[in-house]
Order: sequence, then C-alpha cells, then structure tokens
Amino acid sequence: MVDWYENPAARSWRTSPAPAEVLAFHQSLPSYRPTPLTPVPALAAELGVGRVLVKDESQRLGLPAFKALGAWWAIHRAVQEQPGASELVTATDGNHGRAVARRAAMLGLAAHVFVPDVVSDVAVDAIRSEGAVVTVVPDSYDAAVAEAAAYAGDDRLLIQDSAWPGYEVIPQYIVDGYSTLFREIDVQPDLVVVPMGVGSAAQAAVTHYRSGEVAPALLGVEPASASCVTTSLVAGELLTIPTGKTVMAGLNCGTPSSLAWPVLRSGLDYSVTVEDDPALQAVDDLGAAGISSGPSGAATLAGLRAARDRLNLMEDSTVVLISTEACVSR
Repeated sequence: MVDWYENPAARSWRTSPAPAEVLAFHQSLPSYRPTPLTPVPALAAELGVGRVLVKDESQRLGLPAFKALGAWWAIHRAVQEQPGASELVTATDGNHGRAVARRAAMLGLAAHVFVPDVVSDVAVDAIRSEGAVVTVVPDSYDAAVAEAAAYAGDDRLLIQDSAWPGYEVIPQYIVDGYSTLFREIDVQPDLVVVPMGVGSAAQAAVTHYRSGEVAPALLGVEPASASCVTTSLVAGELLTIPTGKTVMAGLNCGTPSSLAWPVLRSGLDYSVTVEDDPALQAVDDLGAAGISSGPSGAATLAGLRAARDRLNLMEDSTVVLISTEACVSR
C-alpha cells in the first residue's frame, strides 16, 4: 500500500493568489465570522513542537463545515454568469451538498443533491432539512458525481467541487472560495496539515502559501482506503482508484480533481494516508481539547502523528491543523 509521498522541491514552487474579492464577498455575508485558531498545548508537548494550532471549522456561516466558503462563492459567480438558472445540482459526501442546498434556499432556487450510498442517514437527513431533493446512488462518490453531471445537463447549474477536463470553471471558483480560510490564519506556521478528498482544499492551501511571503511545509492527509491523491503523486500521473468504506466519509474519493492535480504535484511537500482507528482517536483527542471535529477533519491530527518522524519539525515549530468539520454523534 502506498502511504507516503515527499517532494523536496515543493517549497520553491510559486503560483498566483486567489482573487482578493473572495474575502470581501464572505465579509459581506451577515453570518460571516473568522473561525478560531485554537492552541492545543497537550498536542504540542506530545509531538515535541512549540505550538499546535487547530483551525476549527465546526461552525462556518451557520453550517458545521468549511464547505460553504467554496460553494457560496461559486454559486455567487455562477448565478451572475447564468442568471436564468432555477436549480442547483451537486454530488457530495455530505457537507458540500448541504452547503449548496442552504445557499439555494437562501436564493429561492431548487437544489438536487446526489450522494453515494455510503453516506450516513444523518448526513442525508441534514441535506434534506435544507429543502433539497436527495438521490442516493448505489455506488461510489465518483459514480454520484457522474449522475449529478448527467442530470444537470445544459439547463441546470452544476456546483461541483471536483474538476475534470471540460468542467473546471466552477470548481476553480470553489477552490478560490476556500482561500478565505487560509487568509484568516494570522500566524506564520512551519507546517500546515490539510485533509484531502479530491484535493481541492489542499489546492487552496498550496495556492495560498505558494503565492505569498510565508512558505510553510504542507502535508496532505487522506484515508488509506481512498488514497487517490497519494497514489497519483507517487505514480506521477492522475489516477482513478477503487475506494472502500471509511469513517472519513468526506474524504472517500477515488479520483483527484483535474485542477488540484498539477498544483499538488508541484507545490505539496508531503502526503500521508491514515487508517480509520487513528482518525477516530484524533476525534476523541480534539474533543478532549474542546474542539468538535469529525473524522475527516481530525484526519489531520492522525496524519501529523503518522508522519511526525519524517518531518523536519523543531522544538519551536508552529503547526496548523485544518479541522474541516464538526463532530456528529457516533
């Protein structure tokens, strides 16, 4: 099993930043507040570093995950460009679909969300609670994406957070929307750890830190049973892999985004995979520190622990963990 990737040249790669108007759009929303960057001294002591700070996305724009940052900016741009659209369509492992549904309701639009059958009933009910129609696809996340795209056709707006050749404008808006999360981080970290599904959040991290003055090392983390990014990086080409069931449902993806792929290949320092049990342990440990984090968000702590001996971290290093979602009861 491929479980580790390293690119010694990543920190020297440079790119252009996300548009400045993204942050202004988010700041204009009545529900906008920067999410906390919470120190966890016990983890710093355990890992032998100066500070471990957790970017806590458990309450973002009234929803329990960071996904609204990308979805709402993309919807804002897409509706401007196609003002006659009356229905938003997406596929999701949970939080992205709920964010799309919430914004559709706010704008008076219909929403249709496709989910793979591994998504929990709790997550499906949460999406339906926003007024969306939900179709459960008896197959993988990749299959749900294909069905959503086919349903959307030319008449509905597909708001998908994964890109493929021919569908890259809206996914880029979504990645641009995530830039606000990183712009809110007001420290100079030595390492930033980001969870990876199709790689869009990691793409946003690389874009932010490879376009400014601060250039920390960047570690991406994904499930061992859905290691599409790590497998592709090691192979040197974008690959689709079969996926299995994992508690890290938001990261259970078999194909990297075609937009994320070249950015991660050039600017991501490290990638590591983790099993379910360490992710669940990380949920409990973050919870003990007062941080609500689901397995997909807590995967960053599990990944940091797994990679610690391979990372050039010192006793005064600052590490930022991106916790992308709140914990739900399990």
